[in-house]
Amino acid sequence: MAKITKDTLIAECLEINPDSARILQEAGMHCFGCAMAHGETIEEAVAVHGEDLDALLTRLNEGI
Repeated sequence: MAKITKDTLIAECLEINPDSARILQEAGMHCFGCAMAHGETIEEAVAVHGEDLDALLTRLNEGI
């Protein structure tokens, strides 16, 4: 089973967990619609948006 890590690209995250778009939106991150989603990692997106990386990773990995 795949796991979402800080190094997972946002585009890959969307493939691993189809619910991740909702989770990212709830965190104020709309990165999945951005052209950078194919080259930006979860960690990079969190740094820009100021979210808690560990908490977000926990949520993204729930239910996969």
